[in-house]
Amino acid sequence: MPRRKTVKELNERERPRKKIRLDGAETLSDIELLAVVLGSGSRGRDVLSLARDVLRLLDSQRRRPTIGELETIPGIKEAKSSIIVAALEFFRRRMHPGEIQIETAVDVLPLLRHFIDRRQEYFFCVSLNGAREVLATRIVTVGTVDTVLVHPREVFADPITDRASAVVLAHNHPSGNVRPSEQDRVITRRLLEAGELLGLQVLDHIIFCREHYFSFAEHNLLRTA
Repeated sequence: MPRRKTVKELNERERPRKKIRLDGAETLSDIELLAVVLGSGSRGRDVLSLARDVLRLLDSQRRRPTIGELETIPGIKEAKSSIIVAALEFFRRRMHPGEIQIETAVDVLPLLRHFIDRRQEYFFCVSLNGAREVLATRIVTVGTVDTVLVHPREVFADPITDRASAVVLAHNHPSGNVRPSEQDRVITRRLLEAGELLGLQVLDHIIFCREHYFSFAEHNLLRTA
Protein backbone atom coordinates (compact mmCIF):
# COMPACT_ATOMS: atom_id res chain seq x y z
CA MET A 1 0.00 0.00 0.00
CA PRO A 2 1.53 3.39 -0.99
CA ARG A 3 2.43 5.80 1.79
CA ARG A 4 -0.21 8.44 2.41
CA LYS A 5 0.80 12.04 1.78
CA THR A 6 1.09 14.58 4.58
CA VAL A 7 -0.57 17.98 4.30
CA LYS A 8 2.77 19.57 3.39
CA GLU A 9 3.18 17.11 0.53
CA LEU A 10 -0.20 17.96 -0.98
CA ASN A 11 -0.42 20.70 -3.55
CA GLU A 12 -2.10 23.80 -2.16
CA ARG A 13 -5.36 23.13 -4.00
CA GLU A 14 -5.72 19.73 -2.23
CA ARG A 15 -5.16 20.99 1.31
CA PRO A 16 -8.29 20.80 3.51
CA ARG A 17 -8.50 24.48 4.45
CA LYS A 18 -8.04 25.58 0.85
CA LYS A 19 -10.67 23.07 -0.32
CA ILE A 20 -13.18 24.48 2.16
CA ARG A 21 -12.60 27.99 0.85
CA LEU A 22 -12.78 27.01 -2.81
CA ASP A 23 -15.31 24.17 -2.87
CA GLY A 24 -17.19 24.21 0.44
CA ALA A 25 -17.02 21.97 3.52
CA GLU A 26 -19.40 19.41 2.02
CA THR A 27 -16.72 18.35 -0.48
CA LEU A 28 -14.25 17.25 2.21
CA SER A 29 -13.87 13.69 3.44
CA ASP A 30 -14.34 12.93 7.15
CA ILE A 31 -10.56 12.75 7.58
CA GLU A 32 -10.11 16.17 5.97
CA LEU A 33 -12.85 17.71 8.14
CA LEU A 34 -11.23 16.29 11.28
CA ALA A 35 -7.88 17.65 10.14
CA VAL A 36 -9.41 21.13 9.94
CA VAL A 37 -10.91 20.73 13.43
CA LEU A 38 -7.57 19.54 14.86
CA GLY A 39 -5.78 22.43 13.18
CA SER A 40 -2.28 20.99 13.24
CA GLY A 41 -0.33 17.84 13.87
CA SER A 42 1.79 17.03 16.88
CA ARG A 43 5.45 16.26 17.32
CA GLY A 44 6.32 13.58 14.77
CA ARG A 45 2.74 13.21 13.49
CA ASP A 46 1.04 14.95 10.59
CA VAL A 47 -2.49 16.26 11.16
CA LEU A 48 -3.96 13.88 8.55
CA SER A 49 -2.40 10.92 10.37
CA LEU A 50 -3.95 12.11 13.63
CA ALA A 51 -7.30 12.60 11.93
CA ARG A 52 -7.25 9.02 10.57
CA ASP A 53 -6.70 7.61 14.07
CA VAL A 54 -9.45 9.80 15.54
CA LEU A 55 -11.85 8.71 12.80
CA ARG A 56 -10.97 5.06 13.43
CA LEU A 57 -11.87 5.52 17.12
CA LEU A 58 -15.12 7.31 16.28
CA ASP A 59 -16.13 4.61 13.81
CA SER A 60 -15.40 1.83 16.28
CA GLN A 61 -17.78 3.16 18.93
CA ARG A 62 -21.54 3.59 19.06
CA ARG A 63 -21.21 6.58 21.37
CA ARG A 64 -19.08 9.68 21.63
CA PRO A 65 -15.59 8.99 22.98
CA THR A 66 -14.39 10.47 26.25
CA ILE A 67 -11.39 12.76 26.54
CA GLY A 68 -9.50 9.89 28.14
CA GLU A 69 -10.24 7.57 25.22
CA LEU A 70 -9.14 10.20 22.71
CA GLU A 71 -5.92 10.74 24.60
CA THR A 72 -4.94 7.09 24.09
CA ILE A 73 -4.20 8.10 20.47
CA PRO A 74 -0.51 9.01 20.12
CA GLY A 75 -0.26 12.75 19.53
CA ILE A 76 -3.70 13.59 20.97
CA LYS A 77 -3.37 15.42 24.26
CA GLU A 78 -5.64 17.64 26.34
CA ALA A 79 -5.94 20.54 23.89
CA LYS A 80 -6.86 18.43 20.87
CA SER A 81 -9.08 15.99 22.78
CA SER A 82 -10.99 18.94 24.25
CA ILE A 83 -11.49 20.45 20.80
CA ILE A 84 -12.89 17.17 19.45
CA VAL A 85 -15.25 16.63 22.39
CA ALA A 86 -16.44 20.25 22.21
CA ALA A 87 -17.05 20.00 18.45
CA LEU A 88 -19.09 16.80 18.86
CA GLU A 89 -21.19 18.34 21.63
CA PHE A 90 -21.77 21.52 19.61
CA PHE A 91 -22.92 19.41 16.66
CA ARG A 92 -25.29 17.46 18.94
CA ARG A 93 -26.88 20.64 20.24
CA ARG A 94 -27.28 22.37 16.90
CA MET A 95 -28.52 19.51 14.73
CA HIS A 96 -32.20 18.57 14.66
CA PRO A 97 -32.48 15.13 13.05
CA GLY A 98 -36.26 15.19 13.27
CA GLU A 99 -36.23 17.76 10.46
CA ILE A 100 -35.02 15.03 8.07
CA GLN A 101 -37.94 13.03 6.72
CA ILE A 102 -37.48 9.73 4.91
CA GLU A 103 -39.80 8.82 2.05
CA THR A 104 -37.54 6.91 -0.34
CA ALA A 105 -34.10 5.30 -0.32
CA VAL A 106 -32.60 8.42 -1.86
CA ASP A 107 -33.54 10.39 1.27
CA VAL A 108 -31.32 8.15 3.43
CA LEU A 109 -28.21 8.37 1.26
CA PRO A 110 -27.10 11.88 2.34
CA LEU A 111 -26.89 10.59 5.93
CA LEU A 112 -24.46 7.87 4.84
CA ARG A 113 -22.54 9.27 1.88
CA HIS A 114 -19.51 10.25 3.96
CA PHE A 115 -18.85 6.52 4.48
CA ILE A 116 -18.32 5.82 0.78
CA ASP A 117 -14.53 5.99 1.12
CA ARG A 118 -14.36 3.29 3.82
CA ARG A 119 -12.45 0.14 2.95
CA GLN A 120 -14.51 -2.08 5.24
CA GLU A 121 -18.22 -2.78 5.27
CA TYR A 122 -20.29 -0.74 7.72
CA PHE A 123 -23.81 -1.79 8.68
CA PHE A 124 -26.18 1.03 9.70
CA CYS A 125 -29.59 1.33 11.28
CA VAL A 126 -31.61 4.54 10.89
CA SER A 127 -34.37 4.97 13.51
CA LEU A 128 -37.55 6.73 12.42
CA ASN A 129 -40.61 7.96 14.27
CA GLY A 130 -44.20 7.58 13.11
CA ALA A 131 -43.87 10.58 10.79
CA ARG A 132 -40.81 8.95 9.16
CA GLU A 133 -38.54 11.58 10.70
CA VAL A 134 -34.99 10.56 11.56
CA LEU A 135 -34.38 9.99 15.26
CA ALA A 136 -30.83 8.63 14.98
CA THR A 137 -28.37 7.05 12.55
CA ARG A 138 -26.03 4.47 14.06
CA ILE A 139 -23.26 2.12 13.04
CA VAL A 140 -24.26 -1.38 14.13
CA THR A 141 -21.11 -3.19 13.13
CA VAL A 142 -17.90 -2.79 11.14
CA GLY A 143 -16.39 -5.56 9.05
CA THR A 144 -17.72 -8.20 6.70
CA VAL A 145 -21.51 -8.19 6.92
CA ASP A 146 -22.68 -11.64 8.02
CA THR A 147 -25.39 -13.20 10.14
CA VAL A 148 -23.10 -13.53 13.14
CA LEU A 149 -22.18 -9.86 13.36
CA VAL A 150 -25.53 -8.44 12.24
CA HIS A 151 -27.69 -9.93 14.97
CA PRO A 152 -31.25 -8.64 15.53
CA ARG A 153 -30.55 -7.70 19.15
CA GLU A 154 -27.66 -5.46 18.02
CA VAL A 155 -29.73 -3.88 15.27
CA PHE A 156 -32.94 -3.22 17.21
CA ALA A 157 -31.72 -2.48 20.75
CA ASP A 158 -31.25 1.24 20.15
CA PRO A 159 -34.37 1.80 18.00
CA ILE A 160 -36.43 0.28 20.83
CA THR A 161 -34.82 2.75 23.24
CA ASP A 162 -35.57 5.53 20.74
CA ARG A 163 -39.23 4.44 20.74
CA ALA A 164 -38.92 4.24 16.97
CA SER A 165 -41.76 2.92 14.84
CA ALA A 166 -39.64 1.99 11.82
CA VAL A 167 -36.06 1.58 10.68
CA VAL A 168 -34.05 1.72 7.48
CA LEU A 169 -31.11 -0.66 7.22
CA ALA A 170 -28.06 0.05 5.09
CA HIS A 171 -24.53 -1.07 4.42
CA ASN A 172 -21.76 -0.13 2.03
CA HIS A 173 -20.03 -2.33 -0.53
CA PRO A 174 -16.42 -1.09 -0.89
CA SER A 175 -16.06 -3.25 -4.02
CA GLY A 176 -18.46 -0.97 -5.91
CA ASN A 177 -20.86 -3.82 -6.75
CA VAL A 178 -24.16 -3.05 -5.05
CA ARG A 179 -26.06 -6.18 -6.11
CA PRO A 180 -27.14 -8.03 -2.95
CA SER A 181 -25.33 -11.26 -2.16
CA GLU A 182 -27.11 -14.32 -0.83
CA GLN A 183 -25.80 -13.37 2.61
CA ASP A 184 -27.38 -9.91 2.23
CA ARG A 185 -30.71 -11.55 1.41
CA VAL A 186 -30.50 -13.91 4.38
CA ILE A 187 -29.73 -11.04 6.76
CA THR A 188 -32.60 -8.98 5.35
CA ARG A 189 -35.10 -11.83 5.81
CA ARG A 190 -33.90 -12.41 9.36
CA LEU A 191 -34.21 -8.74 10.32
CA LEU A 192 -37.62 -8.38 8.67
CA GLU A 193 -38.92 -11.28 10.75
CA ALA A 194 -37.38 -9.92 13.96
CA GLY A 195 -38.76 -6.43 13.26
CA GLU A 196 -42.26 -7.81 12.85
CA LEU A 197 -42.05 -9.58 16.21
CA LEU A 198 -40.86 -6.36 17.87
CA GLY A 199 -43.39 -4.12 16.15
CA LEU A 200 -40.70 -2.26 14.20
CA GLN A 201 -41.24 -1.94 10.47
CA VAL A 202 -38.18 -2.41 8.27
CA LEU A 203 -38.85 0.09 5.48
CA ASP A 204 -35.80 -0.72 3.38
CA HIS A 205 -32.35 -2.23 3.22
CA ILE A 206 -29.99 -0.16 1.11
CA ILE A 207 -26.62 -1.21 -0.28
CA PHE A 208 -24.50 1.70 -1.48
CA CYS A 209 -21.11 2.62 -2.90
CA ARG A 210 -19.60 5.78 -4.36
CA GLU A 211 -21.67 5.90 -7.55
CA HIS A 212 -24.64 3.59 -7.06
CA TYR A 213 -27.10 2.14 -4.59
CA PHE A 214 -29.48 -0.81 -4.43
CA SER A 215 -32.80 -0.60 -2.57
CA PHE A 216 -34.58 -3.79 -1.53
CA ALA A 217 -37.84 -1.82 -1.34
CA GLU A 218 -37.48 -0.31 -4.81
CA HIS A 219 -36.92 -3.79 -6.23
CA ASN A 220 -39.89 -5.23 -4.28
CA LEU A 221 -37.59 -7.63 -2.44
CA LEU A 222 -38.47 -6.92 1.17
CA ARG A 223 -40.87 -9.85 1.32
CA THR A 224 -38.86 -12.14 -0.92
CA ALA A 225 -35.34 -11.25 0.24
